[in-house]
This record gives sequence, structure tokens and C-alpha cells, in this order.
Amino acid sequence: MGLFLPTGRYRPHGCGSDVSDVTASANPLRAYAAVTAAYWAFMLSDGALRMLVLLHFNALGFSPVQLAWLFLLYEVAGIVTNLAAGWLAARFGLAATLYGGLSLQIGALVALAQLDPAWSVAASVAFVMAVQGVSGVAKDLAKMSSKSAVKLLAPTEDGGLFRWVAALTGSKNAVKGFGFFLGAALFGLAGFDAAVWGMAAVLAVILLAVVLFLPAGLPGRMKSDESWSGWRSKDIRVNRLSLARMFLFGARDVWFVVGIPVYFQAVLSDGTAEGRREAFFLVGGFMALWIIAYGVVQGFAPRLLGGKGQPEAETVNKAVFWSGLLVPVPFVLALAALVAGGPAPWLTILLVVGLLVFGFIFAVNSSVHSYLILAFGSAERITRDVGFYYMANAAGRLIGTLLSGVSFQLGGLPLCLATAGVMALASWLAARRLRLV
Repeated sequence: MGLFLPTGRYRPHGCGSDVSDVTASANPLRAYAAVTAAYWAFMLSDGALRMLVLLHFNALGFSPVQLAWLFLLYEVAGIVTNLAAGWLAARFGLAATLYGGLSLQIGALVALAQLDPAWSVAASVAFVMAVQGVSGVAKDLAKMSSKSAVKLLAPTEDGGLFRWVAALTGSKNAVKGFGFFLGAALFGLAGFDAAVWGMAAVLAVILLAVVLFLPAGLPGRMKSDESWSGWRSKDIRVNRLSLARMFLFGARDVWFVVGIPVYFQAVLSDGTAEGRREAFFLVGGFMALWIIAYGVVQGFAPRLLGGKGQPEAETVNKAVFWSGLLVPVPFVLALAALVAGGPAPWLTILLVVGLLVFGFIFAVNSSVHSYLILAFGSAERITRDVGFYYMANAAGRLIGTLLSGVSFQLGGLPLCLATAGVMALASWLAARRLRLV
């Protein structure tokens, strides 16, 4: 795990002199539990907020492209934030960036409650885009802090890093999935304004608890002369993995952000107020179950892949194999949607089953990627490498979000799913290049 120095201070394993010492009182397991709890709280609000915004503006009659625009700045913010967050954490420590992420999310929720229904469509879109941008900054500050902390806290022996990062990532996504359901339920029961005010209040209480109970000495702060230069990793493995990650998440968000929710809303709602409310619960429930199942699979990925403490080369081979498995799924679903020619009961059932299969394979891919970035990244600059990697992740979500609205608007569900297949194919091709390193 690391070495306790004679002075009673703890240095994370492999960090050398570039990482500031932290107090021995920062028990690794306690610090990991505190970071995980804070991340859970954040992702619960993040999932609920996304569902609230999507359902609220879909109910107002926004087109698929307009819905996609609402989330674009959220993803753009992630690209910039992940690079800046790595530098900020290197200068000020992981606790500071974690607190900053939670605080910004509270501010975003409070701001969203100020939305006025009397505003024009253009003004509403611009305002929500700006607020979602703040939320995107908050999300990536919290994510980078949590993932980097695992690298510095996890035991290095017996596959400890893979198990700890899989547990954090898997549980986070399960919680975010519940957030999707929570957002749909709050929208149907309490309405938009009450829902965002309630989430802001709960998150403020959790922030206070984290500030009071997070152990002192959470590692992550680098030497004081850490500069902004060198944001791009010098390790070609990190760069190639980041490219594969970008296309992987693009493949998911092409159908996840707009296409499938809008399709299900149209299929499940009869047009009445009661029918729309019922559809909110059903759509939110499916999206929530998908994310929860995805998180559970991520948590069990080390067992599914077999063995403990495997060589990196073997894990890379498994990353390539699972990337290849994902490719045909969206293409098969796209072909089925094209043959159906429109909503049909058999198509809806096939989509549910197919997207669950997609989620299973996607979850294993994501978990392997999350392990490899921490395995590849050097402890001396882990916040920078993780920031660059999640910048690519955010770029993939941005591309997927934009293509989700555009492809659904131009070609309906078949084009939306076919575009996801192209992105999955690109991810597999990028993952194959890891073997050449």
C-alpha cells in the first residue's frame, strides 16, 4: 500500500518525493469510504437532474436536437474541467477539488430553480445550457478527485487496485441509476421546481458532513511548482486508451441521451396527462435499471474477467476482446428498427433486451478501462493522467450527445443506433492499438 515514515507521515506507494506527505491518521480504508460516500451523493443528484431536465423539456415540446443542445455545454465543460481539475488537484489536493465539485452542483440546482416558464425557447435553452455547464464542471471535479484518490489509497498487492476501482465505479453507477428513477419520480410527484430545491438542500447537508468527517491528509497534492504545461500524457498507452474511451462513451450516449428516451416516451404515452406521467415513471425506471445493472456488472468485473493481479498485457487483450463484442449489438438493433419502420411491440421488447446486452458488455469494457488508466498512470502525475483520460471520456459524451439529437432528427431510431455501432467499431479499433505498445 505504501510506507509509514519514521516521522509518522504516510507516503502513497510509488509516489516518490513529488507527492506531499500526508498524515498517518488518514486511514486508507476510512478515506476511501468517505470519498466513495461523497461521490455517491453527487452521482445521485447528477442522475436525477439529467432525467428531470430531459423529461421537463420533452414535455414542453422541445425537439430531439433542442434536447441534445441542453446537455452540450455539460459535456464541453467536462473536456476543459478534466484538464484543469488534474492541475488544481496537483496544486491544492484532492479534498479541495472534491468539495468544489459538490459546492458547484448545489449552485447549479439552485440556479435551475430560477427557470421561468414565460421565457422564450431560445432563452430557456441558453439558460439551461449554462447551468448544465456548471453541473458538468462539478461532476468532473468530483469524478477526478474520487478516481485519483483510489490510485493513491488502494493496496497494490493481489489485484487490490482493480477491485477498489471496480467497487467505486460500479457502486457509483448503481447510485446514478437510482438517480434516474428518482428524477423521474420527483418530476411526476412533486414537479420540476420542488425537485431541484429538494436535491439542493440534501446535497448541502451531505457536503457539510463530508467536510466534517473526511479524514485529514487525503493525498493528491503534488509539489508546489507543478505547472499547467504537460497536460497531455507522455505515455502512449494512456493516449491510446483515452481514444478508445472517447469512442466507447460516444457509442453509449448516441442512443442513451435522446434517441431511446424519446422513443420510449412516444410508445408508452397515450397523450393524456395521466399517460405522460405514467410514461415518465416507466422511462425513468428503465434508464435507472439500465444504469444500476451496468454498475453491478462493473463491480463484479474483476471476478468476471478471472484471476487476481493479472499482467497488464493480459488485461489489455481482454479490453480488446470485450470491445469487439460490443460492435454488432447496435447494428443488429438498427437493422431491426429499420425493418419495423416505426414503433412496434416486438421492436420495443427487442430494444429492451438488446440494450441490456449492450449495457453488460459496455460495463465490462468501462471497468477494464478504469483499471487500465490507473495501472498505466504514474503516481507522480496521476491526477494529470486521469484528468486527460476523463477529458477524452467527456469528449466522447459530447460527440455522442450531439449525434444523438442529430441522428434521431435526420433518420429516426435506425440511424441513431447505426451511429452508435460506428462509434463502437471505432472504440474497438483504438483498443487494438494498445497491443502495439
